[in-house]
This record gives sequence, structure tokens and C-alpha cells, in this order.
Amino acid sequence: MSIKPPQPAPSWDHRPEEIGTTIKDLIAKDRALMDKVAATPAAECNFESVFLVLSKAETDFDAVAEPLSFYQNVSADKALRDASNEAEVLVRDYGVEASMRIDIYQAKVAAEKNIKTSGQWDKLSGEEKRLVERMILDGTRAGLALSEEKRIQLTALKKELSQLCLEFSKNFNEEDQRITFTAKELDGVPKDVVSGYTKRTEGEEEVYDATYKTPDIFPIFKFAKDPETRRKAFEGHESRLKINVPILSKALGIRRQLASILGYKTWADYITEVKMIKNGKGVVDFLNDLEEKLRPVGIKDRETLLALKKKEHEELGLPFDGEFYIWDYRYYDRKFIENSLDLDDMVVKEYFPVTVVVPTILEIYQNLLGVRFEEYKGTTWHPDVQQFSVWEKDSTDESGFIGYCYLDLYPRSGKYSHAAVWPLLPGYDRPDGKRSYPIAAMVANLAKPTPDKPALMRHDDVVTFFHEMGHVFHGLLSHTKFSRFHGTSVARDFVEAPSQMLENWCWEPKVLEKMSSHYQTKKPLSPELITKLVKSRYVNVGLFYLRQVFFAKFDIQVHTSSEDQDYTALWNSLRESISLVKSGKPAPGQGTFGHITGGYDAGYYGYTYSLVFAADMYATVFKADPLDPSRGKRYREKILVPGGSREELDSLKDFLGREPNSKAFLTELFGSQETAKF
Repeated sequence: MSIKPPQPAPSWDHRPEEIGTTIKDLIAKDRALMDKVAATPAAECNFESVFLVLSKAETDFDAVAEPLSFYQNVSADKALRDASNEAEVLVRDYGVEASMRIDIYQAKVAAEKNIKTSGQWDKLSGEEKRLVERMILDGTRAGLALSEEKRIQLTALKKELSQLCLEFSKNFNEEDQRITFTAKELDGVPKDVVSGYTKRTEGEEEVYDATYKTPDIFPIFKFAKDPETRRKAFEGHESRLKINVPILSKALGIRRQLASILGYKTWADYITEVKMIKNGKGVVDFLNDLEEKLRPVGIKDRETLLALKKKEHEELGLPFDGEFYIWDYRYYDRKFIENSLDLDDMVVKEYFPVTVVVPTILEIYQNLLGVRFEEYKGTTWHPDVQQFSVWEKDSTDESGFIGYCYLDLYPRSGKYSHAAVWPLLPGYDRPDGKRSYPIAAMVANLAKPTPDKPALMRHDDVVTFFHEMGHVFHGLLSHTKFSRFHGTSVARDFVEAPSQMLENWCWEPKVLEKMSSHYQTKKPLSPELITKLVKSRYVNVGLFYLRQVFFAKFDIQVHTSSEDQDYTALWNSLRESISLVKSGKPAPGQGTFGHITGGYDAGYYGYTYSLVFAADMYATVFKADPLDPSRGKRYREKILVPGGSREELDSLKDFLGREPNSKAFLTELFGSQETAKF
């Protein structure tokens, strides 16, 4: 049954030349509205005349700007991507200007005072009070309580930082280099992967050009028998964005200046003030504690893999220097799993054709959360993109409409190269009492079909897809009054927890059986294969998580340090000491660390920190019956619906029925229930 959605889907037919004009008009309109708020006499500043007007202005602005900024990540038209990037430059610059308006800050302060003295404060809902508090906090954190001289300095620095972060991101998206190998060098790499490379003749020899995109390069890390091939691939991959090295150095210097002007000891202290962890020291303590627990486990993992390397090098007649290099890690991790569990990643992959996995995962989510996806034929930014309207499961009229979802799953030139979700439009209550519905887009880079096989997903890809769909549903099923609290607008060290919790489904036997179907026989994974796959989850867990600790420690060190340093040297030395792998030639890997300029600055620790909450939520509520819709309803109501409209800890306590703790996380990793300092 097809019902017409009460809100039309957006059109994706913008031309490069109109984007800049649209954004300039939008900025002019918003500036005029800000001027009007700023001109409100102090006595007339109240919740309606200041906070509601500003909230609506923010919502209306983002509704136009966000989709236009999105093109730079997905459009096949370089002119459109460039126009989108240039538009975001204007938006970010204006964002800095607007955030530094002392007259708007003064109107907010006057309104807050009037609300509290008039008795209106007690009549506001919890979310309305949070809006007031957060909008005032925006001003104090922007430095609006400082002198005019310092505010001018802050504005200039913020604009410069914004441009640097955009440039870093643009280089990331536009990177399109190739690395060349002979057939001999690619010995061991699966044929269906090699058949997807560009084949050409160089002199007398046939060679293959691979991109640095995940479906091309990761199989080389995991399967190439020749360590020189893996080394060359790794060093090329790590160095592919050396153009970003000076950009990052400059950005870190500006952040140090900003923190100092704003009165914070470090940038990390500034960033974490509004997160669950509250300060930079909390991050350092958390990571030190985790590293200490992981290190003995990681050393054992390394010894096991090094012994495997020694044995193979002896068998192949290769020299063995007693070192375990970073380009050995994925290769021997795979070999160990294959040998100890008799589990072949490439065999498992044959059970996960994209055409089966994607609809099955959507079906699992729909049943668990009580929703219905209907394919929707509207305009999209590329022919590969699927569009869905999303409804309450049993809805029979437009009142059951939830929002729109886009899936853009396959790699192409100029497209964002990893997997991520863009909450293109938040949901919120309109002034007329009606609802404005959310729109979420998932962008991924799954393998395309090859001449020999259909598009197949590694189990890792399945986990990633399930994780990202968790963000999609956070964006669709949240239901807040104000757009700024919608969906994933939660503390950055909590935002990953719901999706990380949902990854557990990909390790549950009955779920694995449900979403697997061999591309030839159509049979699901056998119970024997499922058992092996589940056992592989925590194999070499020490080395895996030490790698995460390395990224997080690099991030926190550069954001707690008081001076500039050689970040390439720091990147490589930290990796060797924490990840327990030898680096070889120092490569500027920090240029590929997109998180550090993409909103996760002084925040990478959050991936591991939020795992503590994810493990607790899963073990406490879902483990007994992960596909139970009544548990899904509880999750939807207690975690997804509130979004950021209340403290994250309150949502967790509501869902768990108690304070969260780290027992489930530590049991998962170590089989121990020792409680850590987090």
C-alpha cells in the first residue's frame, strides 16, 4: 500500500552556478533576522522573541545549507562538488561571524534574565530549558564574555581554522591516486579483487593499477604474500595525503591559540567540557588505563603472529629479521584466523551478496523498531542511489510518516571514500504545530560486481553497514521539539554507542543465518561456519584495540601539547610504542587522519569510551533476545526518541534501569569483570 508522504522529498537537481547565489541570499536573509533580534529592547527579550526566533532561524538556515554542502561528498560532477565546497566556505565563515555577535549574546542574556525573574522559567519544559542553557553556553564558549580586541582575534582565527579543516577534507575526498603492481607482486590477492583493477601494459609487462579506496587496497594488506608488496601498498596508502601535513600543523597551532584566548589550558579541555568525560585529563586517564589492561594481551597476540610470520618466511625462503611490521598485521591476523579457526574471509564473503544483505538488514531493523521502508522514486544525486520513504509499521495514512532515507553504497570518483551517515535534515516541531520530518543519507563504498562474481560484502562490511544504519535510525526515529537536539546531536563521546551496540547483531548466530545466502547455492552460512566466525570476533583483540588507543592517544597528545612538534615523527613513534608494530620508513599518516579535522578533534577516544556504554546496553537489554520487538521499542523510546534533548546519562539510566558500568565491556574483551576507571 502506497501512501503519499505529507512532506515532499527534496529535489537534487541543483546546478553549480546557482549554489553560491542561493547561499549568499540565505546568509543575507539570516543576517537581517539576527539584526532584528539584536534590536529587540532588553525589556522585550523573552523566550518567544529571542530563543524561539533564533532556534527557527538556525533550523531554516540548515535546511537549505546542509543539502547544498552535501554535494561535495557525493556528486559525480566536479563543478558541482567545487561549488558545494565553496558554499560551505561561505557558510562556515558566516557561522563564525554569527557565533561572535555580541549583540545577539546580549539579547540572549537579557531574555534569560527576564524568563527567570518573570517566573516563566518554571513553566518551560525540560527541552525548552535545555535550549536556553545551550544557547547561552554557545555564547560563553565562543568567547563573547571577552574584550572586543580578543573577540576580533577569535573571529579571525576561527575563520582560518574553518578553512583549513575544509581544505583537509576536500583533499581527502578528491584524492584519486593509483598504485601499480605486477601480477607476481599481487600473488595471493583474490582473483575477483584483481579483476576489478585497471589492467594495462608497461613496457613488455602487464601491470595492474589499484586505487587507495578500501575495496582495492585492503585486500592487498590482507592477502599479498610478498611482504614488499604489502610494504609498498602500506607506505603509499599512509603517504597519499601528505598534502595535508602542513594544513594539520597549522590547524593545531590555531587551536592552541584559541584555547588560550578562551581561557582553557588546552584545546582538549575546551572540547571535552560539553562531553560526558568533561575534561582532557579524563581522556588521558581513560586511555592510559585501557592501554595498561590491553598491553599484556597485545604482547601475547604479537608473539603469536610473529611466530606465524617466522614459520611462513622459513617455508617461502624469505629473510626474517625478527620484526613485526605494520604491513604484517592484517596479513597475519587473517592467516591466524584461517589457521586456528579454519576460517577463510573470502569463503565467508561468498555468503554475503549485497543484493541479499542490504534488504535483510533493512528488514531486521524494520521488525525490531516497528517501521516500514518503501522504495520511493524521486530525484537523487546519482543513478546508483536508492531512496526510501519511512513509515510506522502499521500506518495506513500520512500520520504514520517518519521521514526519508537515501542509500548511496558504491564507490565512484570524487565520492567520500569511507562509510558515514549525513543527517541532511533534522526532525522538529514547526511553529504551526505540524511536524517537519527528518532525512538521512548513508554513504558507503561497498565492492561493485566483477566479471566473475556479483557484489559481495566481507563480514567487516556487513558490520559497518549495520553500524551505519544504526545512525540512520537515530536520525529518523528521534522525536524532539527543536532541531538542534534531534537524533545524533548528542555528546560526541556517546554518539557512537547506539550503533556500536547494534554491531552485536552481526555476531549473533540466528541473525547471521538470516542475512547470509551463498551467491551460487543460496544456502545460509552453516552452523559450523557461524561458530568459527563468532569465535574470530575477539581473536587478537589486544592488537586491535591498541591500534584504536594509538589513534586516540595521538589525537589527545596533539590537543594537550602546548607547542608545535614534528607530527610525522610523533605519529610513527606513538604507533610503534602503543600498537606494538614496527613502522619502517616514517610516513605522514596523520595527513589521512580525517577525524582530527572532521569534528572528532580531541574526541577519537569516544569510539572506545562509548563501547563501554554499547556493551552495557546490549548485555543488559538485548542479549537475551536481540530480535525481540518489545526490546527494540524500549530502545527506540529511551535512547532514540530523546536524541540530545536530555543528558545522555539520563537516557542511559532510563534504558538500563540503573547507572551504566564497564563490566560487560571488560567481560567481552578479557573475560574479566574487573571495573576500569571509566
